[in-house]
Amino acid sequence: MKTRPEALALLHEYTKSESLRKHAYAVEAAVRAYARKFGEDEEKWAVTGLLHDFDYEQYPTPQEHTVVGARILAEQGYPEDVIYAIRAHADYNGLDRTSMLAKALYACDELSGFVMAVAMVRPSKNVADVKVKSVKKKLKDKAFAKGVNRDDVYRGAEELGVDLDEHIAFVVDALTEVATELDLAGASA
Repeated sequence: MKTRPEALALLHEYTKSESLRKHAYAVEAAVRAYARKFGEDEEKWAVTGLLHDFDYEQYPTPQEHTVVGARILAEQGYPEDVIYAIRAHADYNGLDRTSMLAKALYACDELSGFVMAVAMVRPSKNVADVKVKSVKKKLKDKAFAKGVNRDDVYRGAEELGVDLDEHIAFVVDALTEVATELDLAGASA
C-alpha cells in the first residue's frame, strides 16, 4: 500500500487548486475517522479519501474522471479495492458500492464539502462551531452550495447504514481534527 506522503505527492501533481486540495483533505479526514470507527485500515481508507478526486481538475468529464485516475493508480500499484472505491464514488460509473470503504467514501464526499461550506459562512469560520441543525437547515436551502448533490448526501448516509444526524455530527468532528489544514479553525488560527 502506498503511503500518505506518496498519495499527497500524487494529489499535488494533478491538483493545483487549493479548494480542491482542501476538499481532498476533508474527505481524507472523514473517511479515516470512519475507518477508525469500523476497525479498518486507517491509512488505506485515508489515502482513498485523499485521492478520490485527484484527477478531476485535469479530467473533469464523466468520460474521464475516475477512469483516467483509475488507470494512473493501477500503474502506480494502488490496491484494486482502493481503485474500485474511487471509481464507485461517481454514480455515473454505475458501480455498486459493496465494500464499507466504497460506502464510506461516497457518504463522506459531498457531505464533507457541504460542511466546509456551512463553516465558511459562520461568523467564526470555525468548523467546530457547525451544528447538525445548521447543516440540515442549509441542506433544505437549494441556493446554498448548489453544486452539492443533496440526494448523494442522504443516499450516502443510508448506504453506510448510519443516521443522517449522527453522520453529520461525525463528519463535523472529523473535519474539526484537521480544521487548521482546511483554514476552518476560526479567525485566530
